[in-house]
Amino acid sequence: MFKVFVDGEAGTTGLQINERLANRDDVELLHIDPELRKDAKERQRLINESDVTFLCLPDAASKESAELCTNPKTKIIDASTAHRTNPAWAYGLSELSPEFRKAVETNTRIANPGCHASGFILGVYPLIAAGLLKKNADLATYSLTGYSGGGKKMIADYEAEGAQISHPGESPRLFAPRPYALGHHHKHLPEMMQVCGLEKAPIFNPVVGPYYKGMAVSTALFQSSLTKSASAKDVQEILAAHYANTRFVKVLPFEEEPTLDAGSLNPTECNGTNEAHVYVFGKDSSIQVSVILDNLGKGASGAAIQNMNIALGLDEGIGLV
Repeated sequence: MFKVFVDGEAGTTGLQINERLANRDDVELLHIDPELRKDAKERQRLINESDVTFLCLPDAASKESAELCTNPKTKIIDASTAHRTNPAWAYGLSELSPEFRKAVETNTRIANPGCHASGFILGVYPLIAAGLLKKNADLATYSLTGYSGGGKKMIADYEAEGAQISHPGESPRLFAPRPYALGHHHKHLPEMMQVCGLEKAPIFNPVVGPYYKGMAVSTALFQSSLTKSASAKDVQEILAAHYANTRFVKVLPFEEEPTLDAGSLNPTECNGTNEAHVYVFGKDSSIQVSVILDNLGKGASGAAIQNMNIALGLDEGIGLV
């Protein structure tokens, strides 16, 4: 029986992790008295009593909690941005390579990837690893996500009465998709660059849509950023080979004229799962890689549970679909 503590269990990701673990018979969940959730001594006791602690906290608080751990056997999985570019922490996207997986298996400090970053990296990393995409590539990425990724306040804003009701001649503020991070300083950019080994930041345009969860991360590839001429089908074949033996990352067959959902990409098709679906679209020199995932699943709590399973030497798919 593994003891698990979620520091920050009242947040969106913390709630999801607790929900995913609640029915497992190999896990004992340790809960903190709500009145003591900011008590450092009580949190320290629970962290060091646990086999695994998930940090579902703002960055500064996650760093403080990580420092409370003195038990060398306790594994810390941080869902915040705080440690994703820290070389002392394993980056928890095990599908990228055997080296990434080994790091999750052997390290007691694991940084859970960001949701936008997961979609971007899953589509770009294999192309750099294969030598097709230049490290100084000019990349443009847009990422459409459900509003749950913004946390409790954004969820409350979108679910307020009348927030998404539209009438002819009216455009409620939250009814249409909303691009944000327009200063190009999104917090996921550093990990996107570091993990992929990129020398330039992509032009990254995240967009919040008026729906609860699910995301589509699409990256345009320009021939000038490739080391040799390649077609969309060539790119699909590289990605398919890279992820051929992975459990949760699925590369879809290439279609010159995609049928999909009436010809449209559905950002919610992986909702409720820990899967990521990878598509390649394009014709001649025009290429786009799109990755679909549940921003609360493979983009957050699902990935965290997968990383816990791997770190504990369990089947990585326990409790996940």
